Amino acid sequence: KQMEGVTKQLSDFHQDFITKLSSEFRSLTPTEIKICSLQKLNLNTKEIADFLCVSFKSVEVYRARIRKKLGLAEGENLSAFIMSYERSA
Repeated sequence: KQMEGVTKQLSDFHQDFITKLSSEFRSLTPTEIKICSLQKLNLNTKEIADFLCVSFKSVEVYRARIRKKLGLAEGENLSAFIMSYERSA
């Protein structure tokens, strides 16, 4: 129940970011969008894994899929993209 509240607050706080990201990259799943939002808060992979109650490796896999769906090169930093995307949101 507490996680639902945090998730709703996160969604409310980042609504413009989420809306723009969702509409521009329609192939992103709700979980991938949530990971992008948590990444925007500057959480690291372990913190995101703890927040979502998934393994560290699962978050790494999600992040790799997100990078692919966003069209980022293999070595391109997802965090840097999210932060620069935020400024353009």
